[in-house]
Amino acid sequence: MARKKKEKNEEEVIEDKEVKKKVKKIEDLPGVGEKTAEKMKEQGYDDLMSIAAASPSELAERISIGEATGTKIIQAARESLDIGFETIDKLIKRREKIGRIKTGSKALDELLGGGVETQSITEAHGAFGSGKSQVGFQLAVNALLPKEKGGLNRNSVIIDTEGTLRPERLQQMGKAIGLDEKDISKRILTVRAYNSDHQILLVDKLPEIIKKNNVGLVVLDSLTSQFRSDYTGRGTLATRQQKLNKHLHSLQRLADVHNVAIYVTNQVMARPDIMFGDPTSPIGGHILGHQATFRLYLRKSKGEKRIARLIDSPSLPEGECVFIVNEKGIRDSA
Repeated sequence: MARKKKEKNEEEVIEDKEVKKKVKKIEDLPGVGEKTAEKMKEQGYDDLMSIAAASPSELAERISIGEATGTKIIQAARESLDIGFETIDKLIKRREKIGRIKTGSKALDELLGGGVETQSITEAHGAFGSGKSQVGFQLAVNALLPKEKGGLNRNSVIIDTEGTLRPERLQQMGKAIGLDEKDISKRILTVRAYNSDHQILLVDKLPEIIKKNNVGLVVLDSLTSQFRSDYTGRGTLATRQQKLNKHLHSLQRLADVHNVAIYVTNQVMARPDIMFGDPTSPIGGHILGHQATFRLYLRKSKGEKRIARLIDSPSLPEGECVFIVNEKGIRDSA
């Protein structure tokens, strides 16, 4: 009995090694033919890592296969990539690939540990006029700059859900940092999302866009606006939160797999039950609170001044800084 068990284990080890050896591309995965591979690529699963990071139910739904088949495909992709536990030194090496986009304000950069990171979701919430969108636009412009000037030397995508994006504002910001109008016109991709399902679909299409256009930053302005509009009343809250949760996981997977920075803005709601302090709280609840890597609370001060408070980060202390929003963009307060 023990001998048979040992022989079986040895066979499984040999089989695992064979999978790793044979699987070099999507078509090599078990159960994936030419047509299935085409479908997968159309849906954004165009390399082994994007398949390995998917869930069986999601893959099954997107490419119209059984969940059991989806599980086998994902398992084979994971085995071929040798995904598993790793030592801290490997994690450190992977984090060395992280890029940072400067915001235009040294004080805000310092608050964020050097700028907005790739492989992370940075969320900024606040009332209207607090500078959330303006920070996103500045990041989209700055990402085009070379690394030595505070950019990524990669292109940007802006998903506009509120109709606040103006190309002339991006050109104004770009001109202030020495970029040509053509850089702004050709290297920043924009799209308008008209409802929450459309927004989800656009994010699902991003892996293909990121690869084709060398994208290093995705700005989603705003993350919650369409969900708030489409799901009204307490009876729809559970559905809204489930869809938002899945949407956020898709964004985090994008950040991890493609080494991009995700910057999302978020609305706030009034809390009349709060007697003292700021009576506002961000939309999205605990789901967004747990999923965002960095959380910024922005509020308006006198004139051009804005106050940013870092309220959550995996490694940085809470703190505040002052910056300004003027015709040139995001700058330090004098």
